[in-house]
Amino acid sequence: MTAATPSDQSPTRNRVSARVGSISESATLAVDAKAKALKAAGRPVIGFGAGEPDFPTPDYIVEAAVRACRDPKSHRYTPAGGLPELKAAIAEKTLRDSGYRVEPANVLVTNGGKQAIYEAFAAMLDPGDEVIVPAPYWTTYPESIKLAGGVPVPVVADETTGYRVTVEQLEAARTERTKVLLFVSPSNPTGAVYPREQVEAVGRWAAEHGLWVMTDEIYEHLVYGDAVFSSLPVVVPELADRCVVVNGVAKTYAMTGWRVGWVVGPKDVVKAATNLQSHATSNVSNVAQAAALAAVSGDLAAVDEMKTAFDRRRRTIVRMLNEIDGVVCPEPEGAFYAYPSVKALLGREIRGRRPADTVELAALILEEAEVAVVPGEAFGTPGYLRLSYALGDEDLAEGVSRLQKLLAEARD
Repeated sequence: MTAATPSDQSPTRNRVSARVGSISESATLAVDAKAKALKAAGRPVIGFGAGEPDFPTPDYIVEAAVRACRDPKSHRYTPAGGLPELKAAIAEKTLRDSGYRVEPANVLVTNGGKQAIYEAFAAMLDPGDEVIVPAPYWTTYPESIKLAGGVPVPVVADETTGYRVTVEQLEAARTERTKVLLFVSPSNPTGAVYPREQVEAVGRWAAEHGLWVMTDEIYEHLVYGDAVFSSLPVVVPELADRCVVVNGVAKTYAMTGWRVGWVVGPKDVVKAATNLQSHATSNVSNVAQAAALAAVSGDLAAVDEMKTAFDRRRRTIVRMLNEIDGVVCPEPEGAFYAYPSVKALLGREIRGRRPADTVELAALILEEAEVAVVPGEAFGTPGYLRLSYALGDEDLAEGVSRLQKLLAEARD
């Protein structure tokens, strides 16, 4: 005998909620997963997809984790908002690295930067609140805003301005529903770094209009040449009470897999986000927190070594990409991404196909050159490709050489 279908299981109901069903898969992780799957199948794929340093986590950090594994204290629940000693160390590190003085009570330790971003937006936004999002943007930002009930409002900058938005553009996007400005420097995916005077101008505009600001400082130590990182709440201190900073150990210390990030912000926002985390995940792994404590308490020798390699690769990839007819690649000033415009290649014939957009072009590149890149559609700006140069020098040169050979075949 077949049981009656309960009314709440009616076939007309969505099996997945509209809120979660509307969220897109992370394009960068999807490209990376596909590249790794092809490599596992024996294809010589070179992946420029994931923003992940190719260096191992420094030994002293790993050893701290090993000690924590053996300590019975690590085998138990700890405060949901983070180990007190790690929160204190993050406060000290924030003062040391950016000149921003905060207390441990201003800190929430999260499972990576993505959780920090979502929980901070969830703590700040009510349904319908608008967030101005400079584009090109990292794929996770708009999805986190939507999950938190907010409305992302993209403001697009292109290669002609170094991918930096102006105050005039921001003002044009502001409405009575605008509550938060997202500000990211150095930027993923473009590598753009805002000079101090532009940081100040943006911050003072936000303060003038009573806006909140979320600023992502995960790439603070990866700046090159004459570029200088400037922390917005330091440059515009009157904004500090409405500013939330997200950061983590992933990029600086080659710790992407350890999953430790943090929120620094006003105590009421941090407390609200901590309450959310207490129900969502509770504490971050104690072993990972011990590793993060060793990282933020140590010096920056490891990142200086990585930065030297990234700078070398940065100059190589920009030079090689600009040698391709139809490709325009500004020199990134920070992070470890190149973001070339390939608009001139769209619609041209390449091996019997005419890619109409950069999704199709990226697919063609993967199939024909066995090189994985991320299309600009994932970052809110079709017509571009993102290539991470956080991979070995030989793979980088070989991968871009394959691009040069393939794209040289483009015909009208």
